[in-house]
Amino acid sequence: MIKMKREGVILRPTNLDFENLSVFNPGIYQEGGKVHVLYRALNDKFISCLGYARLDGPLKVAERWDKPLLAPRYPYEKKGVEDPRISKVGKNFYVVYVAHDGLNAVLAYAFGPDLFRLKRGGIISPRLSYKSASRLFLSSHLKDSYLSFASFYEKYAGEKVLVWEKDGVLFPSKIKRKFALLHRILPDIQIASFSRFSELQSGKYWREYIKNLSRHVVMEGEHGFENRHIGAGAPPIKTRKGWLIIYHAVQPYNRGRIYTAGAALLDLKNPERLLARLPYPLLEPEMQSERAGHVHNVVFPTGTSIFKGRLYIYYGMADHFIGAASCPLASLLKELDKYRK
Repeated sequence: MIKMKREGVILRPTNLDFENLSVFNPGIYQEGGKVHVLYRALNDKFISCLGYARLDGPLKVAERWDKPLLAPRYPYEKKGVEDPRISKVGKNFYVVYVAHDGLNAVLAYAFGPDLFRLKRGGIISPRLSYKSASRLFLSSHLKDSYLSFASFYEKYAGEKVLVWEKDGVLFPSKIKRKFALLHRILPDIQIASFSRFSELQSGKYWREYIKNLSRHVVMEGEHGFENRHIGAGAPPIKTRKGWLIIYHAVQPYNRGRIYTAGAALLDLKNPERLLARLPYPLLEPEMQSERAGHVHNVVFPTGTSIFKGRLYIYYGMADHFIGAASCPLASLLKELDKYRK
């Protein structure tokens, strides 16, 4: 069993109006010895935006902005711009984030060659109600829990609620000349391939996709710590063993849910193929800052960096702070080798 080294809290909330309640779930992009951190900032009005910080090396905060880099602008994100993941494909940065309008959680993106001057691209997840999607689920030979989640969100947010989409993570390079996006229609992790982002803004694309959703599932929950749902975490890391995936998993209890981090490998040429996964959590809530916060018992990984062969995982701590943990990358890959499919 691999043991992660806790590196402690990296960022905490401040007294600034946009981040005076929590900072968590950071998107990460490593540029040589610098680490760009685009993090979710929550204020006391419960509106989320994206703050910015820069690290020198994996842990030292060298710069932190006193204003958001991205804040809600359009109706579909009026209640929050949340949980960003950063990938660079070709010359462009792509930030996939959750947009919240007070009723729906959907995936949206921003893009551009300059991380500090991103252009909004709009919603890229299905704009289908769960009521409509449920009829398509029935033709896709899916397990019952897809319909259970549909029923749950219809009761939570009403019959018009859209398919609840989060955890959109873009691969850092095209595969077979197409973009590849990990995403999560509850309860599993799926993969969508496309040539242009405009395809994801077509109802026809998503209706056909959901009709065949079972074919697009990359990972299902297999172990006890994953038995509510799983979701993509950090952008995939290309290694000689395969695409390294750091994801989150959720286990429900009557007293609340427990969020942990897991690790898996996907095939380099065919990332729909799962090669290996750890049968235990890579990280689970242990520290006080992970066990007690705005939401208790949460380790939520969303980004990574690599320094001198050491993998650093950045994560939300109980929806309150941003933390980091590390291990030798080679050791993690060796451990995953023990659990090849």
